[in-house]
Amino acid sequence: MSAQPKNTTDAKEHAKSMTPEVTWAQRSSSSDAEKNHIFLSINVPDVDPKKIKLDIKPNTLSFTGYSESKKADYSVSLEFYAELDPSASKVNHSPRAVELVLQKKELNEEYWPRLLKDKAKVHFLKTDFDKWVDEDEQDAVADDDDYMSRMGGMGGMGGGMGGMGGMGGMGGDGGFGGIDFSKLGGAGMGMGGGEDDEDEEDDEDMPELENEAEAEAGAAKGDKKIEEVA
Repeated sequence: MSAQPKNTTDAKEHAKSMTPEVTWAQRSSSSDAEKNHIFLSINVPDVDPKKIKLDIKPNTLSFTGYSESKKADYSVSLEFYAELDPSASKVNHSPRAVELVLQKKELNEEYWPRLLKDKAKVHFLKTDFDKWVDEDEQDAVADDDDYMSRMGGMGGMGGGMGGMGGMGGMGGDGGFGGIDFSKLGGAGMGMGGGEDDEDEEDDEDMPELENEAEAEAGAAKGDKKIEEVA
């Protein structure tokens, strides 16, 4: 009698990896490196940060992870149209996706014509229309400070960089280990703080206007009483 195949670990180890949906948008600048980047989201829900392998190099990115809710392995490799600066790139892990801001190496006010080196279309790659703006309109669109501040916050990784640092794909030349996550968070929060200060100043001015209005109303009532007595 033949042995029955195991249907737990063995089945998972031999299961074929699925390709996740990847969405992207971009910004460009010939003078400001912080505004010269790619927004990239690898949309895989419920991936334990400790089980992620993410390797970012100047020309390529590779990702593998296991979704607890989908009970499936996901993996994807990308070869970019032009070079990135891995050390200046940022990442945030959310329950729905791994979100990245990948800084372009070359400062250029023109957009990349596409994300990937190969011109052929791939079914899993889509435009992120929530973040996309046309090249000639990007200066008129305010930065998404809330999104950018999340990129700097390592709380979303669940302490994950400590756990992720030991993975083979994370280190090495041009790898993910050199990313400074503190830069973007500080910049994003700083920009948001300026707006809050303005709001506070406006709020402080409002009571003075109300007091002046009350004083004028009181004066008007006093004049009316004088007329009645006369």
